[in-house]
Amino acid sequence: MVGKYPVITLCGSTRFKNEFMEAQKRLTLEGNIVISVGLFGHSGDQEVWENMDEGTLTKTKEMLDDMHKRKIDMADSIYVINVGGYIGDSTRSEIEYAKNHGKEVKYLEECNY
Repeated sequence: MVGKYPVITLCGSTRFKNEFMEAQKRLTLEGNIVISVGLFGHSGDQEVWENMDEGTLTKTKEMLDDMHKRKIDMADSIYVINVGGYIGDSTRSEIEYAKNHGKEVKYLEECNY
């Protein structure tokens, strides 16, 4: 918590850009500091990947995954954008990471995970 404001990191597939934006607005208005993804590689930011060779692409994705774990480190909890119950491999690893580091995990949609 920073001052009186809980810190929440958003997690989920970047294909759900609109849902990320909605959650960010709502959670901010509820009095939270919200940390989100830096780009939406699956919905709108494809140009980021266009001119990368396979090695650079792999290193960039690894860096972004690691960076998101550091965002989880800074948060009190994570909020999973699981539209239609979808949780992909990267998000699943972020949930496990958060749980293993004592972070509360909340979900957009009811989840039995």
